[in-house]
Amino acid sequence: MKVIGLTGGIGAGKSTVTNYLRKQGYLVIDADAIAHQITEKGSPALKKIALCFGAEVLYEDGSLNRKKLAAFVFSDEEKKRQLEQLTTVEVVYIIKTQLEDLRKKGKQDIVFVDAPLLFETGADKLTDMVWLVDADMEARISRVMDRDGTSREAVVSRVQNQMDSSEKKKLSAEIIDNSKGKEELYQQIEYLLMRYVKK
Repeated sequence: MKVIGLTGGIGAGKSTVTNYLRKQGYLVIDADAIAHQITEKGSPALKKIALCFGAEVLYEDGSLNRKKLAAFVFSDEEKKRQLEQLTTVEVVYIIKTQLEDLRKKGKQDIVFVDAPLLFETGADKLTDMVWLVDADMEARISRVMDRDGTSREAVVSRVQNQMDSSEKKKLSAEIIDNSKGKEELYQQIEYLLMRYVKK
């Protein structure tokens, strides 16, 4: 079973790539979805987050206010590290367990692992290769501003708090450029699928 990691900085369009892969019938393990599951209302991880960051990161019903938490961690490197210690280790462990289960079943030839912090968490070690989704910086900033209704300054701050794109490029086997339209993006994905998967 081949495991391909998918990563990319904020606004690069990684979700568009994973949605395309799912529509083509490929299995994608989603690190963000796992993180959402383990921080659901009443979960042990959410209780730890509230203790660490304060009750203001919770809604009145006790569920996690993800936007408030993101604002905390993306502007403070130390807080970002604290959050990663609370959730990331468990997320990586769950991904590892899921991959082991899939190997035992022996029904999957190819699995994608979608993780924005693939390199930062060491989850890239669980993969055979990494495809990086990247885009022109202005395109990324504009996408996030439109998507989140946030200011340019806030987006730039989040970008600066992430691992530099040039570092990710050095560690990736392939780079998918999502600076243009969806048609060009899908062509690149199909090329990589032909090269590595559909042999």
